[in-house]
Amino acid sequence: MRWVNRQVGRSNRIFLGSLPILLLVLTYLFLAVQRHEANPADKILPLPSAMVSSMSALIMEPDKLSGQFIFWADTLASLQRLGIGLGISTLMALAVGLLLGILPPVRATFGPLVTGIAVIPPIALLPILFIALGLGETAKVALIVVGIAPVMIRDVAAHVQALPRELIIKAQTLGASSWQVMIRVALPQAMPRLIQAIRLALGPAWVFLISAEAIASDVGLGYRIFLVRRYLSMDVILPYVAWIALLAIAIDFVLVTISKRGFAWAHGDDH
Repeated sequence: MRWVNRQVGRSNRIFLGSLPILLLVLTYLFLAVQRHEANPADKILPLPSAMVSSMSALIMEPDKLSGQFIFWADTLASLQRLGIGLGISTLMALAVGLLLGILPPVRATFGPLVTGIAVIPPIALLPILFIALGLGETAKVALIVVGIAPVMIRDVAAHVQALPRELIIKAQTLGASSWQVMIRVALPQAMPRLIQAIRLALGPAWVFLISAEAIASDVGLGYRIFLVRRYLSMDVILPYVAWIALLAIAIDFVLVTISKRGFAWAHGDDH
């Protein structure tokens, strides 16, 4: 059997997917041990024991100045910013994407504007956002929205625009207005694509969040990473990066579950 036709079962997928991760971990441990044998004070590749010791203090011991558990305070602050940014972007993508996709006059009027905003590097707008909105939470959330909303809007609009014309014609034949076509025909078809757009935007959203927190913040996962980098505290940076990856994977898993349970018809045989 050719590999292109070979299907992999669920248990085998888990096993095969874990192999590269295990190999990466073993490679890191090997290199870390080698470096520490040559230099016990090495900070570049800390041993697991050093990471556990450093993170235990951040996770279980309150800060002497603020009284907060730093790790959990950073996590909560970052998730709040990310959640608000994703929520606003999702609402914009759904509303504007439907309008652009289903109404040609709206698409002709505002489509070029959305495209123009989507191609601007969001990081380049960061100084403008900080000047216009200050250094508070609004600018950080705005960077996430500016960074991912236009791309999500274009994705949803393109999907709606590509719907079979027969669906729209049949709805109109049954007496549906433009509003009813949008709500009853386009909206159900757009929802699985919207969730997919959120999944694709999740990575860039984290990038914009970490960038904003690194420049102007006093709490957050990105802030903590850039704060301790000056001390070469890889025993904190690496666990924080791993934690961000786990959070992103968990959010993606939730989105996939929602999509498969709510819109199983859009996944074919995958569910």
